[in-house]
Amino acid sequence: MTDERPPVRLRPEIAALPAYRQGRTAASDGFKLSSNENPFDPLTGILEAIAAAVDINRYPDATARELREKLAPRFGVGVDEVHVGAGSVSLLSQFINAAAGPGDEVLYSWRSFEAYPGLVTVSGARSVTVPNLPDGRHDLPAMAAAVTDRTRVVLVCSPNNPTGGVVTAEEFSAFMAAVPADLLVLLDEAYAEFVRDDAAVEGHALVGMYPNLVILRTFSKAWGLAGLRLGYAIGPERVLDAARAAAIPLSVTGPAQAAGAAALDHEAELVARVEHIVARRTEVRDALLEAGLPVMESQGNFVWLPLAADAEFAADVLNDHGLVTRAFPGDGVRVSIGEAESVAKLKQAAVDIVENLPTRPQSSRID
Repeated sequence: MTDERPPVRLRPEIAALPAYRQGRTAASDGFKLSSNENPFDPLTGILEAIAAAVDINRYPDATARELREKLAPRFGVGVDEVHVGAGSVSLLSQFINAAAGPGDEVLYSWRSFEAYPGLVTVSGARSVTVPNLPDGRHDLPAMAAAVTDRTRVVLVCSPNNPTGGVVTAEEFSAFMAAVPADLLVLLDEAYAEFVRDDAAVEGHALVGMYPNLVILRTFSKAWGLAGLRLGYAIGPERVLDAARAAAIPLSVTGPAQAAGAAALDHEAELVARVEHIVARRTEVRDALLEAGLPVMESQGNFVWLPLAADAEFAADVLNDHGLVTRAFPGDGVRVSIGEAESVAKLKQAAVDIVENLPTRPQSSRID
């Protein structure tokens, strides 16, 4: 029997929007290198803090006061100049919704973080994109030139996900001088802890310099708390208050807040782990280059293979070797830096990819 009732009316742009696609699960003998997660097991001290947060029959502190009090001195700001959210994606959504709506524009480089287009669409605003430079970095002069009287938010991702390149401090300073002072600029630094380029912009050094700048950080990557969804923003209180008004109340759980506070108390141990990941990043890039694959210079906990039309083919080969990666059809493949044991599999997979590439790359090195 046919149901002749009309379908529920939805916003057509939302109905057409694809849902977020999470990476495939790796086999028992494989490695998940698709989500830029920290491969190390949680520290005992963090697990103990989570276990102690047992009052799950009660709502969490909506303001995440304890965690904000720990974060504020690190950036030399007041507690109200720190805002905590359920991951940096949640924070991005709050700020975009607070500043942009129907008829407005949100500007960002592309390709960049895959969540940006969807977040803008949900807000009702329109995405305006500027192509990345050939090295995968943002073209900030072109982005500044693309600002119009309808632009309400600019997203700057450094290091850029998925290409790995950074915005330099000099480039960012020139950009901020070129854009209107009332235009909200979000500096997305989800991978800041992995940066080893001295020329890179560093949000910590910019705190208090610009009334229209908000810095976004996350506990998901370097701090190893991806499963708890925890991020934070540093910026002017008035702007953060607008994001707080746009937030889903009580979305940051008690265990997440406890884990974040404990992570800050165990910073030295976590930093040591980050150093291992950075060293492994170099090992992985060198191995892929040696095999003949093009690999961009990366400052994140991942590397980018700009394989264009061959991206899906390469991801399939990697998957055959037990390595789940993230393919962006027509652009490239992002490979997270995972467990030490994954490197040998990556080396062999790279050789197989190069030997069988439908389109052989003209150059194996991209700096």
